[in-house]
Amino acid sequence: MRRLDQLLANLGYCSRREARAWIQAGRVTVRGVVVDDFGAKADPADVRVDGEPLDHPDGLLLLLHKPAGLVCSHDEREGPNVYSLLPLRWRGRNPAVTSIGRLDKDTSGLLLLTDQTELVHRLTSPKHKVPKVYRATLSAEVSRALIPLFASGTLLLKDEKDPCAPAALKILSPREAELTLTEGRYHQVRRMFASQGVEVLALHRARFGPLELGGLPVGQWREVPPGTFAAT
Repeated sequence: MRRLDQLLANLGYCSRREARAWIQAGRVTVRGVVVDDFGAKADPADVRVDGEPLDHPDGLLLLLHKPAGLVCSHDEREGPNVYSLLPLRWRGRNPAVTSIGRLDKDTSGLLLLTDQTELVHRLTSPKHKVPKVYRATLSAEVSRALIPLFASGTLLLKDEKDPCAPAALKILSPREAELTLTEGRYHQVRRMFASQGVEVLALHRARFGPLELGGLPVGQWREVPPGTFAAT
């Protein structure tokens, strides 16, 4: 049960003050009955605004095909962000819609967005070992010696005290490779290759856990079915 004015504000419909005006104007019903008490509590499933059910009252989980050039930060000083691709109402939700792990500005591909704080913590925790697959275009021919090195769990990155967890490297062509990680350190793919003198020229995340982009166009999103990560 949730307080009506707070519920509407948290779902991004309007400010809490505006929500009170909507309620007192008779725009909100609970089980078909107009409620003019903005302090009343109700099950979100029973609430209607202008006759319509609430917009995703149980939370959002979205799969976005992130374009290069957008950041995952909410700080406008860092430039255009991925949240600008979402409907305006979703950008006003509290807790705010955020990314589950980040892709840097120059990286494209699969990005999960949610307002479910617990899910963010669970899917970014190293102990859950959610596999993430990246495809990299490299500045030089990649040596097959990197396959056992990356898989060894001994690679130590600059300024870090713990080695990277074992990662699976697959060479796709002389200067293209696919790397599967189960952790998400800062710029990890780029830094792993850089430690061996190879620069990543382009980077794309192709998979996150069981999810792939499929034919989703760049800049578009789709909803992730409930329960996709229930057992993670």
